[in-house]
Amino acid sequence: MGESVVVHRTGEGPGTWAMGSLFEHLVGAGETDGRLGVSIVTQPPGIATPLHRHTREAEALFVLEGRIDYRAGEETHELTDGTFLYLPLGLPHAFRIRGDRPARFLSLTAPGGLMGLYDEVGVPAAGMHLPGEGEGLSMEEEIGRWNEVGSRYGLEVVGPPIPE
Repeated sequence: MGESVVVHRTGEGPGTWAMGSLFEHLVGAGETDGRLGVSIVTQPPGIATPLHRHTREAEALFVLEGRIDYRAGEETHELTDGTFLYLPLGLPHAFRIRGDRPARFLSLTAPGGLMGLYDEVGVPAAGMHLPGEGEGLSMEEEIGRWNEVGSRYGLEVVGPPIPE
């Protein structure tokens, strides 16, 4: 096996800007023999995903700070500081960042390849902060990339975002 101990301090990167957000990678598939991916995700208020499912990974997240409305299957949960959520493989889900401050959460995927999707859709972060004006890609460029790349990662969009 090619695994070894990984020690990562937050703020050291590497990171990706995608969805107007920062994905700071703590450990990825290449370091865990494909078993696990972990990132700290920072997303500004209003960011939302369409209802979607992953055909290859189960996901979990732990909210460090902020407020997230999270639809998992037929239920919607309000996640706040200190909330943990586990999503089984294939369960349709969507979320929207609420409130007036960014949300930060620890995102885990098993197996670990899903974070490569954000790397392909977004751009390398020039710093471990939310992208500012003129940083990252335009939403139009990114949507084109999502449509092109998503299916290779087992991402299936199945419905609209959670309303504002």
